[in-house]
Amino acid sequence: MRMKYLWLLTIMLLGYHSIAQVVTVRANKNRQALDLVAVYSPSIDVGIFTDASGHADITAFKGVTDIQFSSVGYHTITRSYEALEANNFRVFLSIEDISLSTVVVSASRWQQSSRNVPNKITTISPKEMQLQNPQTAADMLETSGMVFVQKSQLGGGSPMIRGFATNRVLLTVDGIRMNTAIFRGGNVQNVISLDPFAIENTEIVFGPGSSIFGSDAIGGVMNFYTLSPTLSSGQETLVTGSGTMRYSSANNEGTVHADVNIGLDKWAFLSSLTYSSFGNLRMGTNGPDEYLRNTYAARINGRDTVLANPDPLVQVPSGYDQYNIMQKVRFAPNQKWDINYAFHYSETSSYARYDRLTRPRRNTLRSAEWAYGPQIWMMNNLNINVYEQNNLFDQMTVRLAHQFFEESRIDRDLNNPNRRTRVEEVNAYSANVDMEKRMNGNGRLFYGVELVYNAIGSTGSDTNIDTDVTVPASSRYPDGSDWQSYAAYASYQYTATDELTVQLSSRYNQVALNAEFDNNFFQFPFESADINSGAFTGSVGVVYNPRDDWQIGTNLSTGFRSPNIDDIGKVFDSSPGSVIVPNANLNPEYSSNVDLAIARTIGNIVKLDVTGFYNYLNNALVRRDFKFNGQDSIIYDGTLSRVQAVQNVAFAEVYGVQAGIEVSLPSGFGLSSRYNWQRGNEELDDETEAPLRHSPPSFGVTRLSFNKNGLRTELYAMYNGEILNDRLAPEEQGKEYLYAIDDNGNPFSPAWFTLNFKAQYQMNNGTSLMMGLENILDERYRPYSSGIVAPGRNFIVSVRTQF
Repeated sequence: MRMKYLWLLTIMLLGYHSIAQVVTVRANKNRQALDLVAVYSPSIDVGIFTDASGHADITAFKGVTDIQFSSVGYHTITRSYEALEANNFRVFLSIEDISLSTVVVSASRWQQSSRNVPNKITTISPKEMQLQNPQTAADMLETSGMVFVQKSQLGGGSPMIRGFATNRVLLTVDGIRMNTAIFRGGNVQNVISLDPFAIENTEIVFGPGSSIFGSDAIGGVMNFYTLSPTLSSGQETLVTGSGTMRYSSANNEGTVHADVNIGLDKWAFLSSLTYSSFGNLRMGTNGPDEYLRNTYAARINGRDTVLANPDPLVQVPSGYDQYNIMQKVRFAPNQKWDINYAFHYSETSSYARYDRLTRPRRNTLRSAEWAYGPQIWMMNNLNINVYEQNNLFDQMTVRLAHQFFEESRIDRDLNNPNRRTRVEEVNAYSANVDMEKRMNGNGRLFYGVELVYNAIGSTGSDTNIDTDVTVPASSRYPDGSDWQSYAAYASYQYTATDELTVQLSSRYNQVALNAEFDNNFFQFPFESADINSGAFTGSVGVVYNPRDDWQIGTNLSTGFRSPNIDDIGKVFDSSPGSVIVPNANLNPEYSSNVDLAIARTIGNIVKLDVTGFYNYLNNALVRRDFKFNGQDSIIYDGTLSRVQAVQNVAFAEVYGVQAGIEVSLPSGFGLSSRYNWQRGNEELDDETEAPLRHSPPSFGVTRLSFNKNGLRTELYAMYNGEILNDRLAPEEQGKEYLYAIDDNGNPFSPAWFTLNFKAQYQMNNGTSLMMGLENILDERYRPYSSGIVAPGRNFIVSVRTQF
C-alpha cells in the first residue's frame, strides 16, 4: 500500500511543471557549461546560481535592465532582460585570471560583491578543491594558504586565524553555527566532521564577526556551504551527480564518494555519501630525530608492554575510519518561496590521541591508552527563503536547526588497570530569521534575530580492566547544564557614490548559563554557577574604489565571547602535574580590531593585496593558577596536581600582515603567493607579557600553475617560519616531547618547507584524473603546536566522474 502511494506521488511530481524562462551560461572559449555562476540584479536584490548544466531560471528578472553574471575567474558582465531575449537567452563568459570582484555571502548573510565588503574575505572554490583534493575539511582550509591548522592526531585539525583558535573562531555550516557550549580553549577537532566532497564553497572572514554571528567570532568566521539541490530548468527531469575514488600512500588512505541530484521543476533531491579509511601515518625521512616514534605501548597477555617500533617513521597508532551522509530536499512552489531541508550525519571510529601517547614519564611512556571515542555530528536544518518585496523585507530567510554532538575520552596510565571514560553529548537548537531590504536606492539593510539553546549531558565512569568492574566517576562537565543565547542584529550598507561604500553593523547579545555541580566526587565551594550577561558589538567599514583596478578598505570592529560550560565548569587533567577546576565567577571577554586593506590589479595581469590588522582582547579568559577550597594543589587521580582555572585576568593582542600576489603569465601559466605574519602576546599574572599560544609562526604558499586544454597542473611550496624557545607560549615550553631540541637543550619549533605537485586532466566525457605528489623532498616536520608529525612523501591518485 505504501509503495502504491509512493508511485502515485512520484507520477504527480513528474507531471507538475510550470513555464519558466531559462538562461544558459557557458565559457566563451570552449563552450563548457558553467555552474555556480551568480546571477544577480542590484535593482531588485534577487540572486540565484546556475546549475550543473549552466542553467538558471530568470523568470523573476523579466523587465530588469541590470542582470549581472559573475563567476570566479571570469569577467563579470551585465545584460538587460531584453538583450538576453534577443540572444536566445545564451550568455558566454570570458576568462579573467585577475579580478578584484567575487560574490560573497558571509559578511552579511546575503550575497554581496567583494568590492563593497570592508571585511577581509577569502574563498575556496570548487575548482580549487578538485585540484587540491584534500583528505579532510581541515586540510581543505590549509590549502587556502591563509589558515594555519594544528593537529593533535591524524583525526584532527584545529584552525588558527590571526592568532586565535578553538572557541575564539566560529564555524558555520549553511548559516548554522557549529560552535557549542563545550568548545574548549585547547585545540578543537570538530571541523573534521564536515565532508570536503559535500562542500560546495567555503568563505573565511578574517577579524571579529560578532556583529553578525555573535559570540566566539573573535579571530574570524569559517563559513561552509554544502552542495545544494538543483531544480530542473526545463520539462525533463534533471539527473546529475558525481563519484570519486581516491588513494594516498602516506597513510594508505582509501576514500569513495558518490552524490546524486534529481531535479524536477519544483522539487529536488540530493544525496551524498563518503567513506574514508586512514591507516597509520608515515612521517618523512629528513628531519629532527626527536619526532621519531621509537616505542609504543601494547597490551600483551594481560600486561602492558612497551615495544620497540620496527619502523620509527610510522606513527603508531594513528589510523581511523569515517563516513559522512547528507540528504537534502528542496521545494520551490513558485518564485516567492524556496524551502530546503537538510540532514547531515558524520561518525568516526575511535581514534588515538597521538600526542598524549608519546608523553614520557620516568624513562618510559606515561599512557597505555589515550583515545577519543567515536565523534558523532548530526544536523537537521530547515531553511525557508521568501522573496517578496514589502515594507519589512525584500528577502527573508528562516533557519531552524537541531544538532547533536557526541564525543568521549578514554585513557589509562601505563601499568594501571583503571581505565577512565568520559562521555559528552550536546543537543544544540537554533532559530535564525534574516531579512534584507533595499532603502532609497543607495542603501541595503540587513537585519535579523537569533536564538540558540545548548543542553549538555556529561557522564564519567572508571573500569578496572583486570576485574571488568565499572563504577561511576566524576564527569568532565556539570551534567544537565545549559547555555542560551538571544540576539538581534542590523547591518546597513550605503553606497554613497560609485567609488565609496560604507557599512555599519551592530548586534546585541544576551547570554545565559546554568550549571549544577555534583559534590559526590569533589567538594566544590559552590553548588551552582549562573551567568546572565549582555554584550553590544559593532563595526564600521569603508571601501573606496577610486578606479576599477584599485580597492582601499578599512574596518573597525568589536567582538566578544561569553563564558561557556567548558570555561566555567570543566574538571580535567589538562597536563601532567596540573588540574583545571571550575570557576563560577567569569565574565565575557571583548576584542577591538582594526583592519586596513589595499588591493590593486595591473592590466588584468597582476593583482597585489596587503592587509594589516591589530586585535586587542580585553578581560581575556585564560588559564591561570588558582585555589580550590583554599589549596593551590590537590590530589587528582592519585597525583598531587597544581590547581588552575579559567579566569578574567589578562589581556591579549595580535597584530600582523596578510599579503598576496597573483600574476597571469602567457600560454596558460600563472604565479601566485600568499604570506602571513602575525605576532601575539598575552599578559601574565606578574603583569609581564608572554607569547600567545595560538599565534603561529609566519607561513605561506607559493604556486606556479598551468591551465590549458583540460590540463591543470600546479607546482607549489608551503613554508613555515621557526619559533625559538623564548617565543614559545609558557604552556608549550613544558611539552618537550612535541618539539625539536635546540643547541641549549630547549624545545623549539623549526622552520620547514615542502615542495608539492598536483595535476588534473579533464576528459570530454566528464571524467577527471588527478595525481599528486606531496612533500616531494620527504621532509620530516611537525607544524607548530601539533601533536602528530606531518605526512612524508605522499603519492595521491583519484578518479572523479560527473554525469
